Amino acid sequence: MTTRSFRPSRRGTHRPTDVDALIREATTAARARQQGYRERSLELHGWICAKCAREFDRSNLHLLTVHHKDGNHDNNPPDGSNWENLCVDCHEDEHTRGVLGAHFTGKNPSMEQSLFYRGRISNSRI
Repeated sequence: MTTRSFRPSRRGTHRPTDVDALIREATTAARARQQGYRERSLELHGWICAKCAREFDRSNLHLLTVHHKDGNHDNNPPDGSNWENLCVDCHEDEHTRGVLGAHFTGKNPSMEQSLFYRGRISNSRI
């Protein structure tokens, strides 16, 4: 009786995975997905911040971001019900609001760790 090995076979041609190509492909897909809902949100909701009502034009439109209300970046309904356009300041405020509340109620003792948002410490406004 012969035993069967569960090791991968070496008979086939093994191509090494090009990690850089995978990263490029994932980045390109994410940008395309982001660009799609960003353009749609700007079209639906206008070039204005939903929180502070700051208006934008072509020169500063990069400062207007799309916030996902439920926090799920893959939930992009065509009617835009999960999006709101926020300026970068209001968007940061929206993401740190719950963290500050938790800190002041004593539920989160390490506020400095939680305020780390997008690669920078956001406690300069406290």
